[in-house]
Amino acid sequence: MASVLHVYKEVALINDDNLFANKYTTVSLKGKPGIQAIKNIAPQLQPVPNVHSTIGRDYEYKRLGAVSLLAAIDLHTGKIIPIIRDRHRSNEFIEFLQELDNQYTDDWKIRVVLDNHSSHISKETRAFLNANPERFVFVFTPKPGSWLNMIEMFFSKITRGFLRHIRVNTKEELIQRIYKGIKEINREPVVFRWKYKMEEISLN
Repeated sequence: MASVLHVYKEVALINDDNLFANKYTTVSLKGKPGIQAIKNIAPQLQPVPNVHSTIGRDYEYKRLGAVSLLAAIDLHTGKIIPIIRDRHRSNEFIEFLQELDNQYTDDWKIRVVLDNHSSHISKETRAFLNANPERFVFVFTPKPGSWLNMIEMFFSKITRGFLRHIRVNTKEELIQRIYKGIKEINREPVVFRWKYKMEEISLN
């Protein structure tokens, strides 16, 4: 936990001084699997003033499958970098690292706060990192402490927001609506700030 909090304090100091680390950025990364594509069986009923205050839906629905959202939040800018795939395996994680690689100039180092998911420590991932030396630095949250990952704040925000009670006609529609929602969030990005136990951490 101390290692993760050291990272957050360093990020906070950089952000407070309106400075950018010298060719260095920090992102918080995690997967959100099992986002269900759910379709209504019967047409939903729109709210009627003074009669029904909310949308009415039949209790039956159809499951169209699920998708996995891999996302990182740049802790300096608040920008969200997402990819959506059917699964979250080593192949998808490496694809996401390649997407992160494309976001920053080649001479920058990318520090990543992430959990101990099997795809994050697999031999395929290690091979990719070895083929791209000095590009990525991983900072792992403790195994029982994935809540220390700041991307969880973003996941909580979208779960309570545009993902809540979402209904679609196809899985592809779900994917497009997630991308659209994140694009709208990125128009006014929020730089999250970690506070828990920060006063106990010294950079000395």
